[in-house]
Amino acid sequence: MRCDYFDAGVCRSCTLMGVPYDAQLAGKVTHAEQLLAPWADAEWLPPMASRPEAFRNKAKMVVGGTLEAPTLGILDTERRGVDLSGCGVLAEGLRAAFPAIAAFITRARLMPYDVPARRGELKNVLLTESPDGRLMLRLVLRSTESLSRIRKHLPGLLAELPRLAVVSANLLPEHKAVLEGEMEVPLTADEALAMRLDDVVLHLRPGSFFQTNTEVAAGLYRQAREWIDELAPASVWDLYCGVGGFALHVAAPGRRVLGIETSAAAVESARLSAAEAALADVAFEVGDATAVGGADAPDAVIVNPPRRGLGAELCATLEASTVGTVVYSSCNAESLARDLAAMPSLRARRIRVFDMFPQTGHYEVMVLLRRVRQPQGPARTS
Repeated sequence: MRCDYFDAGVCRSCTLMGVPYDAQLAGKVTHAEQLLAPWADAEWLPPMASRPEAFRNKAKMVVGGTLEAPTLGILDTERRGVDLSGCGVLAEGLRAAFPAIAAFITRARLMPYDVPARRGELKNVLLTESPDGRLMLRLVLRSTESLSRIRKHLPGLLAELPRLAVVSANLLPEHKAVLEGEMEVPLTADEALAMRLDDVVLHLRPGSFFQTNTEVAAGLYRQAREWIDELAPASVWDLYCGVGGFALHVAAPGRRVLGIETSAAAVESARLSAAEAALADVAFEVGDATAVGGADAPDAVIVNPPRRGLGAELCATLEASTVGTVVYSSCNAESLARDLAAMPSLRARRIRVFDMFPQTGHYEVMVLLRRVRQPQGPARTS
């Protein structure tokens, strides 16, 4: 893949831009193999490749420029806007929507936020595309000052972009380097974007986590389902479940599945998906992912933690539990290796790399762990 932004030096986010894709993927597999070398008896499955371009289903665009000519992209070294609306790693549907969104910014008089001067209103535009091409737009604002103008001009934007299904305003009054604030104001009747992956429909609300590469995310869920179905556990817990992707994919008749997530909004979305699919044995709870163990410990656990990994507490809980199978989906092989070393009673049996992030050095890796010895003494209840 070639990128004019990269070649011109205006954006270097894609650190592997220009490297042949086969070489990128091979390098990621080698990196994972080196970090996970202590588990040499594990079977390495062929990696799942991605499309090298137009794979991102979500655009996180900083707004800069002027009211008459807003930019959607990043900020340069002087904190001025650089337009990246033609970025080649973004899905075509996202790129096609940007001109209408830029025109809407001008019509609704949403002054781009000037970081050095700390003036302006619109900070970021967050745009997500579902597998069927529908869009969710979030406008990150400094205050509620512009909400009336947004509502006034929104019908025109919806007419221009009929694929736009969900629109909301996110409030970020503080001057700090974060993407969004805590308060969300819905602006359309629909407040969640339906994301169909194979036979499962997930509901993505503003602020909920979803993998940025839809095709590879579907591959992750298929792999987890395959491993869980092969072992046929009677009970499964999905920790850090988000909107329920893994939990809903491994649901099966007679199998009790519980998803645990700290985000109440994500749990609400997951419950909606389970209800629509009439999955009576699938439940979701708002809670702490470390609460595994004791007599009620499940047969299998699926974990998909953030980049920092599981951490010492959850590793110790899993190590001391009676859980026989763990499926670990990681976006950071370094924290994965550290966590696996902390759970010696659970041994890696199969490993597979998923290229979630082409053009960068990042990737996802999934490991099937099986218990090789029972815990000593009573299991922790955390």
